[in-house]
Amino acid sequence: MQEMGRLLTAMATPFTKDSTVDYKKAAELAVRLVGNGSDGIVVAGSTGESATLGEEEKLQLFAAVVEAVGERATVIAGTGTYSTAATVAFTRKAEATGVHGVLVVVPYYNKPPQEGLYRHFREVAGATSLPVIAYNIPGRTGVNLLPKTLLRLAEDVPNMAGVKEASGNLDQIAEILRERPPSFLVYAGDDSFALPVLAMGGSGVISVAGHLVGDRLKEMIEAHASGNVRLAADIHLQLTPLFRALFVTTNPIPVKLALRLVGFDAGPVRPPLCPATEAEADAVQNALRSLGLL
Repeated sequence: MQEMGRLLTAMATPFTKDSTVDYKKAAELAVRLVGNGSDGIVVAGSTGESATLGEEEKLQLFAAVVEAVGERATVIAGTGTYSTAATVAFTRKAEATGVHGVLVVVPYYNKPPQEGLYRHFREVAGATSLPVIAYNIPGRTGVNLLPKTLLRLAEDVPNMAGVKEASGNLDQIAEILRERPPSFLVYAGDDSFALPVLAMGGSGVISVAGHLVGDRLKEMIEAHASGNVRLAADIHLQLTPLFRALFVTTNPIPVKLALRLVGFDAGPVRPPLCPATEAEADAVQNALRSLGLL
């Protein structure tokens, strides 16, 4: 399943000034991302403000992005919720839009035990023919999908294709990489972890910075793959200030600001998110300026 690509960008959702989804702009952003190095697009993930998108909005977004780039890039739909039944039902609807795979976040708020997580992902994957990527982000969900549980899924569920690992724990990621089946994909869930995960044999990154420096990230990934580890390290170090700036406050507040600053206005964030403060905006501008993007 490696054809999903190595650089997947978790796309921001463009809104109009009155906070309605701008589907035309979403298609334009998807084209822009693929043109700047992204192998694939993740739609309606955390960066896409999935928490404040309605079901029909998400389905229209999936369809718009598939139409715009589906023949040139992988389109992954964010379909996970805190309810197994709701996730199953929505994943089936997403599959009908033509997406190539689904990203299913660990159920949030209700903090299921590991056996509950195993059953959740097994049931969701059993309801679709699409590849399923688990999304482990305990800082948002409140529960960590442990390697033992994930590896059990990788062994037992044929279309459990991989994981977006955003635990921030390199030892945990290393354990997954050491024990995974050969075809199981392990993506860094943070840009700052992309190169370390690649160095351990990971598959790539599901990126936020791909909105702005997709070509440089692609160059870093290709340099590492070809054995030019010095160039890969140099690029990683050059981009590190941007990686930090894009998380100076809650994602996607900084990346939407950054997009506007470089000439692509993706509109506001939806409440309860709010605009960046002056200090946060300065941090984003300084990072962009240091890379010659302004």
